[in-house]
Amino acid sequence: MRNLMKTQLLSAALGLGLMLAGAAHAEDKVTYGTNWLAQAEHGGFYQAVADGTYKKHGLDVTIVQGGPNAANSALLIAGKIDFYMGSAMEELSAVEQGIPVTNVAALFQKDPQILMAHPDKGIEKFEDLAKLKTIFMGKDGYLTYFSWMKANFAGFKDEQYKPYNFNPGPFIADPDSAQQGYLTSEPYEVERQAGWKPKVFLLADAGYAPYSTTIAARTELVEKNPDLVQRFVDASIEGWYNYLYGDNKAANDLIKKDNPEITDGQIAYSIAKMKEYGILESGEALTKGIGCMTDERQKAFFDAMVKIKVFKAETDYKKAFTTQFVCKSVGMNLKK
Repeated sequence: MRNLMKTQLLSAALGLGLMLAGAAHAEDKVTYGTNWLAQAEHGGFYQAVADGTYKKHGLDVTIVQGGPNAANSALLIAGKIDFYMGSAMEELSAVEQGIPVTNVAALFQKDPQILMAHPDKGIEKFEDLAKLKTIFMGKDGYLTYFSWMKANFAGFKDEQYKPYNFNPGPFIADPDSAQQGYLTSEPYEVERQAGWKPKVFLLADAGYAPYSTTIAARTELVEKNPDLVQRFVDASIEGWYNYLYGDNKAANDLIKKDNPEITDGQIAYSIAKMKEYGILESGEALTKGIGCMTDERQKAFFDAMVKIKVFKAETDYKKAFTTQFVCKSVGMNLKK
């Protein structure tokens, strides 16, 4: 009887041990919504899925692709996804509207927003763009960075504005024009269509400096489950180092699976430009790691936006972000 009881106790203990081990290794299911169709600019997140980095951190991550008909920011607010690829601008706007979302990491130290001009018009510096008759840009750009340009550089005027309809044709045809774009995409497409390289001016290098490609979460999640947030942030950062400096083929295969229209040439161009311009690695990120954010820079951008009346001075900008999960040099050892 004693031996039977001993055997039963050992079996029960072994079973409990296996259950606990299984629980310890259970992966938290997480969804991350991007802000556009899959592309190299999302590469670090796809990398962390492809190479098992998320799994190493106990996460089962699904990337929910954005796009023209997606509403991932609304899905975040509604609690249908866990994290969203936001921006400093979006989360400041959310704070003003009383929407409880918080940026927990900023993967892009520099917003890749650019203006580009024809190569043979004597446009050598950012301020030279004021000489042009036309600047094609979207309404959001007109209300934000163009207002900032008018406030900080002489010569820019409302008469230059013409709506940009995501077609480079009018810009290509008009040598006295500039056009908005994304550092990693529109210049590539213009060169492909026109046969010449446009002059490219990164707004971040001219002083317009919001963080972008952030990880935004509902404030409730940040407060109630900081361990989950930290693991997702750390794994995403490691994914970006591996994507930029390791073998990224599997990640690019996932990107092309989600977005079959993207080409290897476009992906290679985007990665090269992100490295060349320090999109992920500049400022504090050079010494404290990809994803780093600081209060000083957040305040400087907020103050610049208050100056041009994009945000109200009484808005509590600190509700839009937290630095508790970043600037810890995570993943820097992966850089080769």
